[in-house]
Amino acid sequence: MSQNPPFDPSIPVLTEVVSEPVLTDVAGEPVAPASLPAQEPFAEQLERRATERWTGEEWSVLERRVTERVLQQLQGRVDFVLGQRVRDAMADAMQRTLENFTADLREGLHEALGEIVSRAVTEEIEYLRK
Repeated sequence: MSQNPPFDPSIPVLTEVVSEPVLTDVAGEPVAPASLPAQEPFAEQLERRATERWTGEEWSVLERRVTERVLQQLQGRVDFVLGQRVRDAMADAMQRTLENFTADLREGLHEALGEIVSRAVTEEIEYLRK
């Protein structure tokens, strides 16, 4: 009976796939991690670079792109919520209309049936009197 090896040598291990990020200073030069006073999170590093280097035009472009992306994401959600609310409102309105129509129809039929029976009884009584 043969045993499988503990891992498949054709599949790279994590250290072969993931490399350490290269940290840079303000001038863009690589910095050794040991020379940094404290490791700054990547997002904060990007933010710091942006505030130090970006022009007003670049900030405007970023603002426009973020605004467009947020509006696109919200539009899909707004469309879904609006559609759902319209369907709910229409269902409620149709239900009320159907209930009112049914009540009016029932009342009309009762009146018509009452008149028909009354007329038939009156005609029958008059027929019997003759």
